[in-house]
Order: sequence, then C-alpha cells, then structure tokens
Amino acid sequence: MRIAVVKEIKPAEARVGLTPAGAEDLVRAGHTVLVERSAGELAGFPDEQYLAAGAELVSREDAWGRAELLVKVKEPIAEEYPFLRDDLTLFTYLHLAADRPLTEALLAAGTLGIAYETVFDGTGLPLLAPMSEIAGSLAAHAAAANLMRPAGGPGVLLGGAPGVAPARVLVIGGGAVGTQAAQLALGMQAEVTVLEMSPTRIRQLDALLDGRARVLMSDVATVEAELAQADVVIGAVLVPGRAAPKVVSRAQLALLKPTALLIDVAIDQGGAFETSRPTTYADPIFEVDGIRHYCVANMPGAVPQTATRALTNATLPYIRRIAQQGAEAAVAADAALALGVNTRSGGIVHQGVAEAFADLPAAVGDRSLALR
Repeated sequence: MRIAVVKEIKPAEARVGLTPAGAEDLVRAGHTVLVERSAGELAGFPDEQYLAAGAELVSREDAWGRAELLVKVKEPIAEEYPFLRDDLTLFTYLHLAADRPLTEALLAAGTLGIAYETVFDGTGLPLLAPMSEIAGSLAAHAAAANLMRPAGGPGVLLGGAPGVAPARVLVIGGGAVGTQAAQLALGMQAEVTVLEMSPTRIRQLDALLDGRARVLMSDVATVEAELAQADVVIGAVLVPGRAAPKVVSRAQLALLKPTALLIDVAIDQGGAFETSRPTTYADPIFEVDGIRHYCVANMPGAVPQTATRALTNATLPYIRRIAQQGAEAAVAADAALALGVNTRSGGIVHQGVAEAFADLPAAVGDRSLALR
C-alpha cells in the first residue's frame, strides 16, 4: 500500500503523523511510504532520517495525490480540502462533531475518514489516550505558569510554601486527561479535587490517587460548591465522537474568585465551558466577565517530539493492519477500528457526528452505526 505522511499546516502544529522508525517498519513490511519534505523537522525528525528508513521524500501534492492511506495528526484545514477524494483513506484526529466545514468536505469528497479519537477497543480509546495524557500534564503546567504574576495571574505558587496554603485545583472529568492533570498537580503539591460522574471510575480514582485528592461525584450542587473555592478549574470531559458537554455555564462564572483561571482541555471537541473559544500558544488567554480562560487547542503540539513518538506507538499497529489488509477489510475485521470510521462514501457513519449534524447524510445502515 502507498502510505503518505504530510507536513501539518494547522497553526502552531509541529507534530508529524509517523516517526522514521514507524516508516521503516512499514517499508520493511513491503509498503511504500511517502513523506512530504520537511514534514518531521519541527518534531526533531529531519528528512535524512526518513530517507534512511526507506521512505520517499515528495512534495505535498504528490503525498496527497499518490496516497492510498494518508496518515496525519490533525484534521485537514480548508486549504487541504481540495486534496480529499473518494479513493483515499484518511487516518487522523478529526473531531468532526465540532467541525461542520470539514464534515461537509469529507462527505462531498466521499473520503473514508477514520478518526483516532473514536477508535474504541472495549477498554478505552487507545489512539486518544497518549495525547490525552500529554494534554493533562500540560494543563497542570499551564496552571502553574499562569498563576504567576508575569503571566497575568494573581501571583500564586501552585504548591504553596511552608506555612502558606497551596492553590486549589478543580479537575472536572476523571478520564485520561483529568487523571494525568490531577496526578501532576498533586506532584506539584497543589490541593486537588476531581469531579467524575461514573461510580466505577470514582472508585478507580480513589485507589489510583491513594487518598491524596478528593474524588467526588459530579452534580450541579457539587460543581458550584467547588467552583467557589477553586483557584484553577480544568475542564477534562470527553464523550467520544460528540461535542463536549458544557459543565460550567456563563452564569456560574460569578461563583468563581476574580483571580481564578479556567483551562479548557476539551476545546478541540467544542469546549467544556460555555464561554470557551479556541486560542493558541501565541495568545492563549482571554477574559469573560473578568475570569481568565486558557483554551489552547491542540495542546500536545507544544511537545512535538514526545507527542509524535507517543502517537506513533499507538497508531502503528492500526496503520500496519490497514496497509496489510486494505482499509475496508481491516475495518470489517476489527470492531475497534470500525468504531473509528466517521465518514464513508458521502455519508456520516459515527453516531455522535450524525447527531451533531442531523441535516447531513448519514450512512444509517453502516456497520459502525450498528455497533452502537
């Protein structure tokens, strides 16, 4: 199979879809790997490493045009839409429930779109988990940095000091993002509360965090009580394939301290706070009703070398399977991969995306929908 990797052109994105080691693995298996020139440079993987791995360096047009399977990190943006076509399999993060223009472009092109974030193997989200873990870590780092006075914060040290109370960090959502954010914040000696809706997950978090954090059932009364005490609120909720639920309304901002900081890690899925809008590392913070919001989309893009290695570790077995069997056969044989299919032959396949855009064509008889 011809597998192509292109340079990411979304602003502030420095990751690449495949490491040279991953490319070598696929070449040794008999596949052709096409890599757009300089695709990996910002992630610490120069062209020479891909050449040594047996990949072919090509232009962006050749990579898209010759690919049977195109491997990316981030969803295509508008200038890439013309490259989409009906004999292409696109394997990347898509986040379609928060992106109508891309959804429409994939449908118009008839592209088979497989989203990393909705591949589900019965125990979790194996292709989303590594980036979620990195994003959770970065959220805790962002909290520490943006509580400091030079960053416009109140001048609070996350972990406090002898005789001085630490900052209070409220994490809403106890999945991969929330767990990692809580663990790192605890490591920096913050006072941490995690809100979670699943009784099973609450018990798991109690054991995992070993009593160092408060883990509470999330309901409106508890959310509001905890908001009033928090110095930092980290939105870490996720419903795979669907827009993120709004766990903090604009009216609830009035409950917060004037110096509080909101960090919305769910912004790629539309945001967990009603007042969120995407920002970048170049200009990460804005205020609504006097409350600072940190809503950097694509947070793992700040650590592209670590993130690219972690992503390839997770995606390579699936890429290998698609390349060996062909996309449709691989999807038919693997229920986890089938759940990753979001678009096919001009129709929406994933239930969450179909619900987000009820007026767009849905492949209601498709196996992926039937699996839900």
